[in-house]
Amino acid sequence: MTIRRATEKDFPALLSLINEFAVFQKTPEKVSITLEQMKVDQDHFQCFVAEADSKEIVGFASFFFAYYSWSGKALYLDDLYVTEAFRNQGLGRRLLETIINLAKESNCKKVRWQVSKWNSNAISFYKKLGAAIEEIEINCDYYLDSN
Repeated sequence: MTIRRATEKDFPALLSLINEFAVFQKTPEKVSITLEQMKVDQDHFQCFVAEADSKEIVGFASFFFAYYSWSGKALYLDDLYVTEAFRNQGLGRRLLETIINLAKESNCKKVRWQVSKWNSNAISFYKKLGAAIEEIEINCDYYLDSN
């Protein structure tokens, strides 16, 4: 397995994995990204991919840099996903470690991400790695409609 930065040629496979992840999250109706939008926004789309020896993309970690008024520069892990057939092989850990190393190299103060309350496997995984899981905040989204 290889962990590397995603390129535009990976977008079709990534879009497929994003949709697969949304089904896993039980919210496929929330995915509105298109391949065309990914190409237009590629300067903002930062992602590492896990590539099998067969060159198939089997996992990804998308992220962006953020600034928090309470703590400073941070790296926000947007999504971390590994296809079912490749789970429990250390790929999730390798992707997360790659994100953490990038944050350290970029002088970030923390890495932040979300985890669904129902996803006990992920919560356990993150706790084993030393992450603090808070149950205080609730997400708010204000969707901007282009109409």
